[in-house]
Order: sequence, then C-alpha cells, then structure tokens
Amino acid sequence: MPATRLMPSEESADLIALTRDIVAKELAPKVAQIEASGEFPREVFRTLGRAGLLSLPYPEEFGGGGQSYEVYLQALEEIATVSASVGVGVSVHALSCFGLFTAGTDEQRETWLPQMLSGELLGAYCLSEAHAGSDPAAMRTRAVRDGDSYVLNGAKAWTTHGGKADFYKVMARTSDDGGRGISCFLVPADTPGLTADHPEQKMGLMGSTTATMLFEDVCIPVERRLGDEGQGLPIALAGLDSGRLGIAAVATGLAQGALDAAIAYAKDRQTFGKAIIDHQGLGFVLADMAAAVESARATYLAAARMKDAGQKFSRQASIAKLVCTDNAMKVTTDAVQVFGGAGYTRDFPVERYMREAKVMQIFEGTNQIQRLVIARDLAR
Repeated sequence: MPATRLMPSEESADLIALTRDIVAKELAPKVAQIEASGEFPREVFRTLGRAGLLSLPYPEEFGGGGQSYEVYLQALEEIATVSASVGVGVSVHALSCFGLFTAGTDEQRETWLPQMLSGELLGAYCLSEAHAGSDPAAMRTRAVRDGDSYVLNGAKAWTTHGGKADFYKVMARTSDDGGRGISCFLVPADTPGLTADHPEQKMGLMGSTTATMLFEDVCIPVERRLGDEGQGLPIALAGLDSGRLGIAAVATGLAQGALDAAIAYAKDRQTFGKAIIDHQGLGFVLADMAAAVESARATYLAAARMKDAGQKFSRQASIAKLVCTDNAMKVTTDAVQVFGGAGYTRDFPVERYMREAKVMQIFEGTNQIQRLVIARDLAR
C-alpha cells in the first residue's frame, strides 16, 4: 500500500505520482537482479535524470526542479521504497552538487551546474578517510598549490559511486590549520591520477558501488576550487545537514517497502484457519511497524519544512536521521519476523531490507554522532 501523503500543491502531488510510475516501470522489475548481481544501475540514474528527479531541490535556472525539500524528500522516499541503493545514490548525487551551488561563483555555477543536474553526469562525495570518518578535521589527503593548479594526493574511503561517478566533490587539506585548513574541489572523473580501488564487499546495498578513491598527483586548475582556501569543512558540514535529511527519507522509504511486503504476506499467509494478520499478536507487530514508518516520515518532514523556511535545522536534521534510521532497522527486523522462517531466506526481499537498514545508522554520520550533535545543540 503506497504511503498516504498530504502534498503542498497539485503540482507536487503530480510529481509524486510521476515518481511512483517511473520507479514501478523502470526500476521495480530490475531491483532483485541488480542486488543479486551487484551490477551498478547507471542507466536507471540516466532515466531518473531525464525525468528531472536528480535535480529536484535546485533552481530551474540551472536545470533543476525548483522544488522545496518537503517535496524533494518525499519523491526520494518513493524511489527508496523500491530501491534503497538507488535512493541513496540520488541523495548522494544531490549532495555532490551542493558545494557548487552554495559556494561556487556565478561563473562556476553557470559552467558546470546545468550539466551536473541534467542526469547525464553522476556525482560522488569524497569526505571520509579510513582513519577520519566521524572526525573529518583529521583528514590527510592534501592539495598543494602549484601555480594555477592544485596537486592532490591521498585516499578517500567509503565513496558512494566510487569508480562509477563522472565527477567528485573532494575535501582536501591545503594547510595544517586543523579544520580551518581544508578546502573543497570539484574533480572530473577522467583526471589523470584519479583511480578507484576495488569496490567494498558490503553487507547490503549491493547495487550501490562503494570504493576508496586514490589521488596520485591529481592536478586540477584553481578554477575548480569551490570557495576560498580553508572553507572546505564548513561547506562539507553544511551539506551534511541536507544529506542527513536525504538519508532519513531513504530510510523511511526502505521501512515503507518492508512494511508493504509484510502486510501483503500477512494477508495471504493462513494459519489456524485465518490470515495471520488477523491474529492479534501479529497484527500488533504490524501496527507498531506502521506507527514507526509514519512517525519517521513526520520527523523528516518537520525538519525539511524548517529548512525550506530558512530556519536553522541542524539539530532537527540529526534528530530526523537518528529517528528514521533507527526506526528502519526496527521495522525491517520485524518484517523478517512476520515472514517467519521464510523471511530468513533469500526467496523474499525482507532479509535484504534488514541488511540495507543497518548502514542507514552508520553513514552520513553514525547515530552516535547524531546524538552528540543533538546534545551539544541542547547545551548551547
């Protein structure tokens, strides 16, 4: 059963209907094969891009959809209800464009942003390093100024779309001044010296390639630096607030997909002469799952509306990421329980949903980091 939504306009309701139609026809028939084989669904992203679904929160003047975050996140949730891998990819692509949009010059935006938002180019985001995940200020990847260029050396871990993206938003150290010594760069994928290590062998999200990106004397012109030297970490952290809302929406979509599967199975499966959904013990489990999904949706939408209103939303973004991803883990675990022994097999998708939910509590800042962000904000 699709999520019940109260959209702000008829246009946005039509957008959700379009999104549902596209993912049902172009993505749903392929998801099982994509996840089983680990193939990267590049053509799916092109399809979404041509439909305008990769650029929804960006202005129309650059080729974006001109939609509010309230609307964009609900479209993203619809994608993730069918495929968490693709949902994560759409969120990461939006995040990879964020630095250019917010910190780039008018000339930089006019030159690169329309092509990035068209969907023909897919983006990736390089912040974390093997020793500096939750502590990005400890990064070691370095960019050294050499005349009118920078030379980058180092490695960036856990890069979604690593080796598959067309461009990378990269944070690199330009001085030894801690968090104030980091700068932001937009690096084309075909730049000499930029390579991808072997893809990570992950627990879930098999259709989302993750790899360490290696920078060996990667030379890029000064014009590809976004903002001034030393502004990289603020650019990154500002983007993460929006990225956390993206992951909150993806996690909610994943939970909705698990709930839908569990309800369908519970209506069909018979025990003791009636459908198992009619047994109170199982019905209450499904009721709790539905409550978790709808409360998660309300939480991320409340944060999105604050962002759309121009208010500070960092704490609310962390709360949304925490609540939505924890709820997704609980809902997908319960979905496996509803299926019983069948849920523990790969004959049904719920075991995959459960594996996919785990990483939602980890990336875009672990849920322990979210609690830290929330607590610090409360202490101010």
